[in-house]
Amino acid sequence: MARSKIHTGGCLCGALRFEADAPAARPHTCSCKMCQRHTGALTATWVEFPRDAVRWVGQGGAPAVWRSSDISSRAFCSQCGSSLGAVDDAPTIALLLGCFDRQGSIELRPTFHSYTSTRPKWWCVEIR
Repeated sequence: MARSKIHTGGCLCGALRFEADAPAARPHTCSCKMCQRHTGALTATWVEFPRDAVRWVGQGGAPAVWRSSDISSRAFCSQCGSSLGAVDDAPTIALLLGCFDRQGSIELRPTFHSYTSTRPKWWCVEIR
């Protein structure tokens, strides 16, 4: 039996590491104010996985979380402060693409952009 592709990644200091089993779901970019404040960037790039497809394998264990809305908590490293994603109440973990070791996989390519109205008008995000 062939093993599915595994995406790996982690935080800036390396204490938190993850493995996420393919396939990924709903890769997209977002410019909502919450994503902007969570990442410090005008646009965040997210890739969703079923919760049971993500394993926290680094020495730091699972990320720290902060409850950001009625449906989700933002995940980050308590040592270096790196934003890693969101742990939703639904059985979903959304990981920030910048945390992945290899971002070039075609299945991780964003397919849509949400909250375009909250980005600065001069900020152009093109999804191809």
